[in-house]
Amino acid sequence: MIRREITDELKEAAAEYPVVTITGPRQSGKTTLAQMTFPHKYYISLEDPDIRLAAELDPRGFLSDMPHGAIIDEIQYVPQLLSYIQSIVDKKDDAGVFILTGSHQPALHQAVSQSLAGRTAVLTLLPFSCNEISEYGNNYNSFNLIVKGMFPRIHEKKLKQQRFYSGYFQTYIERDVRALIQLKDLRQFQQFMKLLAGRIGQIVNFSALSNDVGVSSTTIKNWISVLKASYVLFELPPFFPNIRKRVVKSPKIYFTDTGLACYLCNISTESQLNRDPLRGGLYENFIILEFIKAAYNKGILPEFYFYRDSHGNEVDLIIKKQNQLIPIEIKSAETFTKDFLKGIKHFQKLFPEIYKNGFVLYNGEQEYTVEKNRILNPVSKFNFFNDLIRQIN
Repeated sequence: MIRREITDELKEAAAEYPVVTITGPRQSGKTTLAQMTFPHKYYISLEDPDIRLAAELDPRGFLSDMPHGAIIDEIQYVPQLLSYIQSIVDKKDDAGVFILTGSHQPALHQAVSQSLAGRTAVLTLLPFSCNEISEYGNNYNSFNLIVKGMFPRIHEKKLKQQRFYSGYFQTYIERDVRALIQLKDLRQFQQFMKLLAGRIGQIVNFSALSNDVGVSSTTIKNWISVLKASYVLFELPPFFPNIRKRVVKSPKIYFTDTGLACYLCNISTESQLNRDPLRGGLYENFIILEFIKAAYNKGILPEFYFYRDSHGNEVDLIIKKQNQLIPIEIKSAETFTKDFLKGIKHFQKLFPEIYKNGFVLYNGEQEYTVEKNRILNPVSKFNFFNDLIRQIN
């Protein structure tokens, strides 16, 4: 397994806090990251039913076998352990005693907030980034990666992505959803997931989804909330300052891995994606995800937005840098045209005092500077995402 980009942040956090909690989607590599970074730490997984039962019945006795701390996997299964861990680390007054991992954000976040406030750093690990994928030496391009997805096992074990995502959807997503809500009709939920994938990068319309699936808007909101909590989806909020023009105030929905979205849309090859109407939305999803990964890998909680008004003026991604705004337009095309700058120019006129020169990120080979805005292919430019995120830290 390759070295993950978040490793340095994990080491620094473990040097400052007695507990580090690593969250993220299932199969994103949390366990491997913890074990590779701390190879001499005792490891135990609460996903094992026997181990989980032992921890529930006798938490003090369970933790007494770990005098020097441990890596405890899937801590959300036995959240009561956190209170006992708090007692242990308060007595030790050492850094890096426990490394915890968990996949269910809400349960874990609530338990950590109650028991380990001020005692733990919380990091989020997503699937591979483009830089990490490049360590395998394969000549990937954007569309290939969009279809294949970025989950580590696909690339490490050279798995067929269709088979992987079929199992991932049935084994993890459906199971996690059932653990968090009372799911009555699995077929409706499966239909809902496919509809979401088909509307990737669009403004969330709960009423339309409700009509198409045949459940209430409240149910749709609940399902989306659960999928966000399980790191299957994420929202990009709108940027709407106090200006006169009408702007969109609902978020956009994206997938935490484009391979899963492609699987749900029955897109299985790069050539198929090239012809599909979802090509632009999936490329947009892919690029925004790379920025999010770069931020999380540096321990940064990103301030990312999109802008759209009622007249159709739009910027795909706004990155907030202190009191400045960086507008980014994302295009799947291989040929640059000046029309790509339309949204950025409009945005510049609205906010001249806080506007910073923007970017057009496209799928072509040439790099330009047009009216102080950079036009480039970010996937072919090594470390672009990390370098830009480093500037806002």
